[in-house]
Amino acid sequence: MADTTLAVRPAPAPALDETMLAMDVVDTLRHADRLVERELEGDARRAALKQRLREIYSGQGIAVPETILDQGVAALEQHRFTYTPSPPSLGRSLATLWVTRARWGRVVGFALAALVLAGGGWWFGVHVPAERTRIAEQQELKEGLPRALQAEHDRVLAATTLQGPRDRAARLLAEGRAAAGAGALGDARARLAGLQELQRNLVQEYQIRIVSRPGEQSGVWRVPQANPRARNFYLIVEALDRDGRPVEVPVTSEEDGTTARVAKWGLHVPEAEFERVRQEKMRSGLIGDPVVGQKRAGELEPRWSVPVTGGAILKW
Repeated sequence: MADTTLAVRPAPAPALDETMLAMDVVDTLRHADRLVERELEGDARRAALKQRLREIYSGQGIAVPETILDQGVAALEQHRFTYTPSPPSLGRSLATLWVTRARWGRVVGFALAALVLAGGGWWFGVHVPAERTRIAEQQELKEGLPRALQAEHDRVLAATTLQGPRDRAARLLAEGRAAAGAGALGDARARLAGLQELQRNLVQEYQIRIVSRPGEQSGVWRVPQANPRARNFYLIVEALDRDGRPVEVPVTSEEDGTTARVAKWGLHVPEAEFERVRQEKMRSGLIGDPVVGQKRAGELEPRWSVPVTGGAILKW
């Protein structure tokens, strides 16, 4: 009986383009080359590489012609089919940045956005308000302050006929105008405040009375620092309007030079006047005539009915 068993034959090796096969050989050689003894040189090294290639491709069922093996070995030695990076340059750096933009672009974008937001915050939150303030101050110096200075000067003239206050008002007006013209906003405002204070003092009208209420001092004495052997005597007085309400007036302390608006202070008087008031209060517990001064409208200084030295204190 005839043997009908079909013989199993291996599938034909895939046909590869010679160029592609040569490139594959070179790539395989790059890996196979590490398995070859480094000391082999020349023909011995090439023969070892070719033998290793035959074993690799034979294991894959691929028949590689001898000429392809020779071309692959030659190409490896000539560094064909090998990518050699271009040397560092501006063009290479720009190309690298462009290729990797997806990696660093988002970070740079966030940084730029943060910078824009910070710049915008500074511009609208600091620069613009400061510029508006500067423009407003310039406008005030150019128009507002001169008008305000003139208006307060005119109010002073309307409040008094005395030459002293009028001369003082004229000086403050001239100094204020000069400061405004020079761009000195603080100085101009200070002169305006001086005119306002002068006008306010001129229109005030009040009596100055010795304090004689139970439980309150009517006088005190001090030992001055400049002369420990001497004594200064003060009557404690207060300023009251026609309805008996306290009036705050500017008073300067002779002890430390401090000026404040107060309704009550110590009035420096000679010892004899101090003693007269003390004896009167000791006899009856009251002061017969507590009025020691009168401040009239249009005047700056009170008219005193008792002798005074011109000094005062704010604390006792």
